[in-house]
Amino acid sequence: MGLTGPSGIGKSVLLKALADMLPHQGDIFLGDIECQSIAAQHWRRKVALLPAESQWWYETVGEHFQVFDDVLFALLGFTKEVLEWQISHLSSGEKQRLACIRILMNQPETLLLDEPTANLDHSNRAQLELLITDYQHKHQIPVIWISHDKEQLNRVCQQLLTINNSHYDVSHIGPEQAGYDGVLA
Repeated sequence: MGLTGPSGIGKSVLLKALADMLPHQGDIFLGDIECQSIAAQHWRRKVALLPAESQWWYETVGEHFQVFDDVLFALLGFTKEVLEWQISHLSSGEKQRLACIRILMNQPETLLLDEPTANLDHSNRAQLELLITDYQHKHQIPVIWISHDKEQLNRVCQQLLTINNSHYDVSHIGPEQAGYDGVLA
């Protein structure tokens, strides 16, 4: 599902609440699991948020990964040498692609994506869209994708939730997914 609306309307806040990173009212379920019934860190492994600006706490890329997945890294343009790169030397686009890999390697059951391609060039944007779409189809998981790019949302989503000041609208968009062939084995 795509999520769009004016800046400042609360799209990112909604994703953070769904990821149980902000106090919220109401109940949030993933299947039959209620958010408050499990520890926050377990919920966040199941319901993964890729923020608009990823967070890095170690000095090198490799310190953030327990294993190297040749396929995932290659799909987003990286070789094993990336593990030795200094975080401080990465571009915002490299950080975002690596953050996506980091999240997918945890095999979440839901993806919450806050403008995941905002810092990417056309080629890397296309690769990340393909990777996320393929992951979604392979694992049959829900994805909520925030973007201001309507063309992108048409490519990656089948439904669009538009939030405005006093109302919201749900519409059907995007391509049919029948016969989908992906990039992940």
